[in-house]
Amino acid sequence: QLLLNMTSHEVSAFSAHYRTLWQGHQEICDDPHFIIDGASRTDICQGELGDCWLLAAIACLTLNEKLLYRVIPPDQSFTENYAGIFHFQFWRYGEWIDVVVDDRIPTCRDQLVFTKSFRKNEFWSALLEKAYAKLHGSYEALKGGNTLEAMEDFTGGVTEFFELNEAPQQGSLMGCSIDVSSVAEVESRMEQGLVRGHAYSIIALEECDEVDKDTRVQLIRLRNPWGWVLWKGPWCANSKEWSTISIADRENLKKQTVEESEFWMSFADFKRYYTKLEICNLTPDALQGEERSSWTVSVNEGRWVRGSSAGGCRNYPDSFWTNPQYWLQLLEEDDDSEEGEQLCSLVVSLMQKGRRMQKNQGPRFLTIGFSIYEMRGKHQHLQKDFFLYTASKAKCKTYINLREVTERFRLPPGEYALIPTTFEPHQEGDFILRVFSEKDSLSDHYLSTSFTFTCVGIYRSSVFPNGSIQTDGTGKLNLQEFKHLWKKIKQWQAIFKKHMKDEQWSISSFDMRNAVNEAGFHLNNQLYNIIALRYADNKLNIDFDSYICCFIRLEGMFRKSRVFS
Repeated sequence: QLLLNMTSHEVSAFSAHYRTLWQGHQEICDDPHFIIDGASRTDICQGELGDCWLLAAIACLTLNEKLLYRVIPPDQSFTENYAGIFHFQFWRYGEWIDVVVDDRIPTCRDQLVFTKSFRKNEFWSALLEKAYAKLHGSYEALKGGNTLEAMEDFTGGVTEFFELNEAPQQGSLMGCSIDVSSVAEVESRMEQGLVRGHAYSIIALEECDEVDKDTRVQLIRLRNPWGWVLWKGPWCANSKEWSTISIADRENLKKQTVEESEFWMSFADFKRYYTKLEICNLTPDALQGEERSSWTVSVNEGRWVRGSSAGGCRNYPDSFWTNPQYWLQLLEEDDDSEEGEQLCSLVVSLMQKGRRMQKNQGPRFLTIGFSIYEMRGKHQHLQKDFFLYTASKAKCKTYINLREVTERFRLPPGEYALIPTTFEPHQEGDFILRVFSEKDSLSDHYLSTSFTFTCVGIYRSSVFPNGSIQTDGTGKLNLQEFKHLWKKIKQWQAIFKKHMKDEQWSISSFDMRNAVNEAGFHLNNQLYNIIALRYADNKLNIDFDSYICCFIRLEGMFRKSRVFS
């Protein structure tokens, strides 16, 4: 069986130091269980791996049994129908996938090295961590992250990052953290017992009457995945503040604190010390049968390709227009719109795909963002001039190097173009774009034309592929065919000169899009990407010879298409 592993270099170093073994349940304990008395947050204790962000999300997941058992299918055990494997389900870029792992887990001196339960014979949390590591390629890929990533992979929800002073006090799964100002502050302990740059789970919110006062105190319960290093301020375990509420409230709140890793603090202190709030709102498919999940969702997948569709942000006007463009139509306003307001609520979520698995290849995440433009009756890929003279209707607050950027908007009904981009041009990556709307909407990838054809011929090396210009099958041009070709070349040359860069007899791969359109060839994004890959040099320029060669091939393919249509 394939064992999920760290990188080979890390395995060697780690094993040499810890004498790590991959052991099955029989080798670790005598009476193994997958789950004992239901999965709970007490079963999640952090090990040697720096994945507190993942464990904070798992702890939140245990608070909702319906969500939990979608990720961890029930009726799995080490006895009944046991086959040496366990399977888990994760949301992955628009669909739920099944991840299967065997029961062998890294150990040191017969103790689990990574996540473990406080019960030595319970293994669901360790196996869930292993399955999640397999999803991303290795345990090493799980080092460092945001709780939101895992929350989203557990629910298919849409995640939002808030500065705490502007965050709404609602959500499905919630986490929080304290910002750091330097790498040295990561997971450093504060005097009050809190940890900077560390992921905490938000377990509960409560409000109690203060005895002999006409006031109420708002309390919040947090969990530290480490299981130690707790809050030392007001409302800690033995603080005097507990005497200010009724005995019944006191016993009820302390009874809810089921393990040493949890603590209460006032909401005022929470806002004072914590700086980031992470919320994962559930989508309609995350909780079936829930009436409140009434938003509609549309999902589009796309790709930024260097020299073709990776145009960068609005700071780069010469290439911004080449980014993928998605058509969005908002059909009807919200029910709660004020008289004369007529606005539609929507949430736009841009997520880059597969970056955690590429961690060892460079920066983990690209810096990404998006803009929204009103279409104004246009029904084609918006060109450079449109963006030079048109301001966006809405955009993300900032470009950021996280897996996902999410923003809420309220816009009038109408047609819009949604432009997802990287901050810098020429940065390649795959992405998924989701639009959540309170009312019905339409969203689709906006192509300049629906005309498509087989594009293999673009890769051939011959300047005149069979049937491209000549028509009699001889492989030679007659006089009429030569005249036709020469006329075309003169037309294409005029277009080339229009876009030429400073007498260098080359045009940029981005300008090639305009040249192709002006010559009457209307292509889809896949073909534009292929042209850039095939004909552009390492500086993303296309010289005249390559330009003419490309146009001859396009002319031949269009001629063939007209013959067969």
